[in-house]
Amino acid sequence: MHWLYLLLALGAMLLALTTVHGWLLVLSLLAAVALSVAWIRGWYQERIGDNQRDESAMIDPLELRRLRELAEARKREAAAQTRDPAPPSA
Repeated sequence: MHWLYLLLALGAMLLALTTVHGWLLVLSLLAAVALSVAWIRGWYQERIGDNQRDESAMIDPLELRRLRELAEARKREAAAQTRDPAPPSA
């Protein structure tokens, strides 16, 4: 979509170069500048984007603490199983 702004800005610049009326020159130059700014803004948003993080996807500190405790418990359980292997079944 932002490429359309670039094409319109080039058209407005072409109109400014070919017109003989002063008011049309000023109007088309202003349009060319405004459309160029819109194109740059659209390009920037597509390329880099200024979207903020989705805060709903962030983990609550209490949930993070619970997950860390679970991971720690699993790690301790795995370490205990490697130290004390189960006796073989007879």
